[in-house]
Amino acid sequence: MAVTVVWFRDDLRISDNPALAEAVRSGDEVVACYVLDERSEGIRPLGSASKWWLHHSLMALGAVLEDLGVPLVLRRGAAAEVLPRLVTEASAGSVHWNRRYGLAERNVDAALEASLTGQGIDATGYQANLMFEPWEITTGAGEPYKVFTPFWRACLATRTPREPFPAPESLSGPRLDSEDLGTWGLLPTAADGAGGFHDTWTPGEAGAHERLDDFLDGAAAGYRDGRNLPARVGTSMLSPHLRFGEISPFEVWHAAQNHKDASTAEDMRVFGSELGWREFNWQLLYFNPDLATRNYRAKFDAFTWEESTPDEVHAWQQGRTGYPLVDAGMRQLREIGWMHNRVRMATASFLVKNLMIDWRVGERWFWEHLVDADAANNTASWQWVAGSGADASPYFRIFNPVLQSRRFDPEGAYLTRFVPELGHATNMHEPWKGSAPGYPEPIVDLRESRERALSAYRAMSG
Repeated sequence: MAVTVVWFRDDLRISDNPALAEAVRSGDEVVACYVLDERSEGIRPLGSASKWWLHHSLMALGAVLEDLGVPLVLRRGAAAEVLPRLVTEASAGSVHWNRRYGLAERNVDAALEASLTGQGIDATGYQANLMFEPWEITTGAGEPYKVFTPFWRACLATRTPREPFPAPESLSGPRLDSEDLGTWGLLPTAADGAGGFHDTWTPGEAGAHERLDDFLDGAAAGYRDGRNLPARVGTSMLSPHLRFGEISPFEVWHAAQNHKDASTAEDMRVFGSELGWREFNWQLLYFNPDLATRNYRAKFDAFTWEESTPDEVHAWQQGRTGYPLVDAGMRQLREIGWMHNRVRMATASFLVKNLMIDWRVGERWFWEHLVDADAANNTASWQWVAGSGADASPYFRIFNPVLQSRRFDPEGAYLTRFVPELGHATNMHEPWKGSAPGYPEPIVDLRESRERALSAYRAMSG
């Protein structure tokens, strides 16, 4: 029988996997492989939290594939070298993968497609991880959108996202040598530990669908308002599952639409727009491949960032700034590899505007510590807060962490969960105004730092 190599990347699932579905449809035997590529030019290595997730996600995918009848073949190295060798070993006539949208990844895929095609091997990519390809949604002038609302409106006017593909019931194929996942060193050292990762997350496709079901049965009702309350599970928490493709946006979209009724229509509309932001951010990265290192708005190249002091950066990283909401968020990040989105905005604003530290410092820290560190979402979100991005929050919008915690965590349940010493504070939202044993004094004054930031912005704007 003919053999097809299915190359898994950011699509660690068997349901709604077009590359796998096409191999099954053709009746070919399947070699399922994953390549840990940290050598190809421009590929950004994963952060430690994402590596933890990847390890467990690959374990889960391997178990599912084994049950279906084929192993998951693991290889390390530059894909341009590894894939052709694997094709030869398998005597494969075709290679299928699902498309990626970062420039370095596109370059790798294009070179492989040309190389394999030149050898008579069918190499084909499929749309799987975005509902709308970045190049297909453009303005009337044929340009990519710079503002979210008209972008998402254009997406929804273009077509309804396709229905998901079913998972295969069985697979067959040759068994090739595989590297031992345990030798890849993806798990944190004993000294670092994995925090509360294991208590919070279940990486893998089954965990993704369980998380979606829990959301639809619970927090989906009231999502519009509940998503802003960090003390409760008011969001889907699907972001790491989407990041690694353990569930597709098509599956999430249709599940949400099928769940919608008169009482949840507005909640599901808002939830759908969050999927839309993911699509928008990937379009931004597709057309601006240096988004992680360069201001989207060129005028911010003239902005004068403060020379960051190690003490200030360290205090922010460790959740010791003296501002409870910021500290709770940063400690949540370290503990479970994730942070509530409302708090992400507050912690990012504090770093960029109150401390006036370059947004790239924060972006790199989040990339290292988020289990959902996504090349498009992480970067675009940091630029949004900084004011340097597309459809960005105006620079003069500076999140006041005290007002934010009073409004969205009035009882302090979120604050005291991650900053337990605040349980003894006489004023948990402004502990410096009372007694707070063991809690640090603020490292900066909110009013003075706000004025400093606005003054620098006015100077940049002329």
